[in-house]
Order: sequence, then structure tokens, then C-alpha cells
Amino acid sequence: MCRLSFLVFVCLSSSAYSQSDACKDYKEADGKLNEVYQAVVSKYKGESAFLSKLKTAQKAWLAYRDAQLEALYPAVNKQAEYGSVYTACSCIERTEIVQERIAILKKWLEPKTEGDVCSGSRK
Repeated sequence: MCRLSFLVFVCLSSSAYSQSDACKDYKEADGKLNEVYQAVVSKYKGESAFLSKLKTAQKAWLAYRDAQLEALYPAVNKQAEYGSVYTACSCIERTEIVQERIAILKKWLEPKTEGDVCSGSRK
């Protein structure tokens, strides 16, 4: 967390990285998340039980993402409480959370390791 806080400070202190850059990065990561999710759905199109559970997991993850941000920035009036950097900081946090989800979903796209008895639904 210290590394991320330092990164946020450095990024927002630099004129080369702005609020719009932070939110652009988030939108790109979110687009990548949707691509990876759709690739998993496509790969497992005949697996209705898995797809139902994946959909449930994705809805739960979306709720987690939103709750995590609310826990990080709990004030009702976020701009007043956290200042002008709130939007950029929240975009940076969202990007990190989305990248973690992408890594998890990509495991369903990777080939199953021979002998991996814990791969579950991943093939």
C-alpha cells in the first residue's frame, strides 16, 4: 500500500500524468476486463453450470469493487473530503482492482497444467 500511495503522489505531482490519464487507464483496463471475461465465456460456451457460477462470481466481484472503493473513500461528499485528486485517485484504485480481476479470469484461458489436481473448472 505504501508503494501505491507513493506512486499516486508521484503521478499526481507530475504534470505528465493527469486526472484524465488516470481515468483513461481505468477505462482501458475495464475494456480489457470485458474482453477477457467474454473470452472466458466463449471458451466455456458449452459449460452452463460453470457459466452460471462465473456470472454470479462476476456480479459479486463488481459489488466487491464498489464496496472496496466506498471503504477507501467513505465520505458522502468525496470531492470536499478528499480534494481535487479524488477522481484521479479513485481511478487509480479502480485500475488496480480491475487488473487483479483480469489476472484471475485469465487463469481460465491458460492451458491446464498437466497433473494439476486443483485446476477445478479450468481446462
